[in-house]
Amino acid sequence: MMHWLKTTTAAAALGIALAAAAPALAADGQGGSITVTYKDDVSTLDPAIGYDWQNFSMIKALFDGLMDYEPGTAKLRPGLAESYDISEDGTVFTFHLRDGVKFHNGRAMTADDVKYSLERTVNPKTQSPGAGFLGSIKGYDEMSGGTADSLSGVKVVDPKTVEITLSRPDATFLSVMALNFSFVVPKEEVEKWGADFGHHPVGTGAFKLTDWTIGQHLTFDRNPDYYREGAPKLDEINFEIGQEPIVSLLRFQNGEIDVPGDGIPPAKFVEVMNNPDLKKLVIEGGQLHTGYVTMNVKMAPFDDVRVRQAVNMAINKARIVQIINNRAVPANQPLPPAMPGYDKSYEGYAYDPEKAKALLAEAGHPDGFETELFVANVDPQPRIAQAIQQDLAAIGIKASIQSLAQANVIAAGGAEDQAPMIWSGGMAWIADFPDPSNFYGPILGCAGAVPGGWNWSWYCNADMDKRAAAADAMVDPAKADERAKVWGGIFTDIMKDAPWAPVFNEQRFTLHSARMGGGDALYVDPVATPMNYRYVTVDDVQ
Repeated sequence: MMHWLKTTTAAAALGIALAAAAPALAADGQGGSITVTYKDDVSTLDPAIGYDWQNFSMIKALFDGLMDYEPGTAKLRPGLAESYDISEDGTVFTFHLRDGVKFHNGRAMTADDVKYSLERTVNPKTQSPGAGFLGSIKGYDEMSGGTADSLSGVKVVDPKTVEITLSRPDATFLSVMALNFSFVVPKEEVEKWGADFGHHPVGTGAFKLTDWTIGQHLTFDRNPDYYREGAPKLDEINFEIGQEPIVSLLRFQNGEIDVPGDGIPPAKFVEVMNNPDLKKLVIEGGQLHTGYVTMNVKMAPFDDVRVRQAVNMAINKARIVQIINNRAVPANQPLPPAMPGYDKSYEGYAYDPEKAKALLAEAGHPDGFETELFVANVDPQPRIAQAIQQDLAAIGIKASIQSLAQANVIAAGGAEDQAPMIWSGGMAWIADFPDPSNFYGPILGCAGAVPGGWNWSWYCNADMDKRAAAADAMVDPAKADERAKVWGGIFTDIMKDAPWAPVFNEQRFTLHSARMGGGDALYVDPVATPMNYRYVTVDDVQ
């Protein structure tokens, strides 16, 4: 399971802001408050349920998992677990919990809470959209299928120790333990509020919810008992709801707020970036996203690798990036630059229409051929598809555009013989956690090349599947760099078969007030969209 980018414009321009009238700073340089505006209310703050870009970073501010990330990076570190051990066969993880961790209600957290929280996510009654992330835990199939009421692989050794046994080696497991679906919650609070726990969240996080007036505002206050020394930096976060993005931008310019949470409105992006005073307040960074054209390898003429390679050479990616106001960088491989395993040395297929024509002729199509290019009918996706259409026409491929509702494009892609080509924009992959395996199984592996699946190229390479399984069996964190290189080689070798034409990797643009500090990386944090609330700071410079 993954996030799906609903629109190119929405996800590329996320931002956050600081209130102009923040409280005075504490003597240690911490303190102050920030104000964030959003158009829509928050759906839920339940970590087992929340699954959108708006509530992900909020949930990370209120809850914690056994694992965490170094601020502003994709580097894993222990979270609620002080340390952990992994068995030699990579199937048993023993987590040793920190002393002194308390829930916001004052109760000490124990290993029983960890077991309860994992089982709550897997329990089908919870209806967690992220339950599948825990699928490698022993007993998952039985519990998710309703034939067991607990996970046989999760054992409480003592109040400070929890042992988790997997049904198979899984190098992504530590990353999953840093994902919100694994965050720890107190049983008594969940039972107290029932289905409304998402509006009365109680966690161990750096902030605690102190007020939520539906449709108007939310207030997060500093958790004085937070286990990490030096965090959080702020005293308070105020979220104002019901603010149209254009209005939020005007309020930001007037010094009334410190950033529009929905980001820079697409219609104002060029204006903002051409304004020196505003541009200096924009931080740009990569995100774990790739937009690509799929080619159905089961449908002629895309069953010929030469045709697929020709398409890769025909697309002028730099021109397409210009269509979206340079809010992306050209892509040459499935992995985005921010993802471990990305091969910086890989050159990919250069833009070369003449060589593309020669390859088509070699494949028996000297005059080109006719085909269809499916695309979601939400701007700017049709405009991007038209640019791709023009590029293909230049080498003789006449592609008629099928501009449909997103659900219909997804359905066509999941049918073996309906969509010869799809521009993935608006539905392109953006990872929930920074592991290269996220970009393989569902969208390039054999498991995804099934009716209703997300592997719209229908590419299934048994050798690649074996290599992917071997990479995910490299569980030892000390071999993380080696494993990333293995994954990088898998993706660049896939490009030899060219089931995709990668087009671009969208960038994140976070607009924030001059009073915000803590380091640029926090505002384009790869695992905290739109920002890492725990470590941002404010100062008294307007």
